[in-house]
Amino acid sequence: MAKYLIINADDYGLCKSANEAVQELFLNGRIKSSTIMMPCPAARDAMEFGKEHPEFAIGVHLTMTNEWDSYRWKPLSGGKTLVNDEGYMWRSSTEVEKNADIKELENEIRAQVKFATDNGFTPSHLDNHMGSLYGHYTGRFSLLKMSLRVCGELGYAYRMYTSHDKRICPAGTPYPLYWASTLISRMWAKRYKVILPDYLLFPDWTKDLRSNGYEHYRETILKIWTDLPDGVTETFVHPAKETDELKSIVGSWQDRVWEYKLMNDPETHRILKENGIELISYRDLIEMKKKK
Repeated sequence: MAKYLIINADDYGLCKSANEAVQELFLNGRIKSSTIMMPCPAARDAMEFGKEHPEFAIGVHLTMTNEWDSYRWKPLSGGKTLVNDEGYMWRSSTEVEKNADIKELENEIRAQVKFATDNGFTPSHLDNHMGSLYGHYTGRFSLLKMSLRVCGELGYAYRMYTSHDKRICPAGTPYPLYWASTLISRMWAKRYKVILPDYLLFPDWTKDLRSNGYEHYRETILKIWTDLPDGVTETFVHPAKETDELKSIVGSWQDRVWEYKLMNDPETHRILKENGIELISYRDLIEMKKKK
């Protein structure tokens, strides 16, 4: 089999700095998939771009958390268990899993997708911001089951995985637990007829890497991206341009700027191609899986 890689640009719609980076990468042919944070202020601009460019695979980044102190948003559905005492979405995925009513989470998923379609935007796929709908943080796997059921009802592919490989086991996760989560994900995806990638590569390569310079950073990440199992692997980045706006929102803004630089770098794409890694989109994934 061939080795395919989806690099999804997460957090599209977060702010102007993210939108400009993602849109430039799309237009330059540097990325093929992205997902929009519908509760965020720049979501409408992202949707307008998506409507103008239906050829790009742009979906909904289901957002149930609001982790930044100076940049706040609320659920679209008004669910009372989806917010903290300040009236904004919970700051962490653990808080979502512990406090959010599952029916209100389902209503919010549907509201975010409806917000897209009501604005004339047709999402290509769905995924989840911060993994708050996976159930991995507290063992509340009913959230994953619900998410996949809703994806099946609405007819969208989703970010999870059906296969496991030691090379891409998430850092700090015992392999047996990772293996077991694969079985759960595969079972419910099959039951609800939801298309998933074969593998999911969770990013854990930022922070310390930047201290050694950009070339070392690029080399280290590309070693990971070129050592993949056969089949379709998804990973994700959060590209954004370096602006005062971004710096005022995200403490780790440098990571996002370097991911934008990484995806815009011709050397990145040359090395992937040289190592037999074919970049595809979520639309490509859907077509591939439908043919099987």
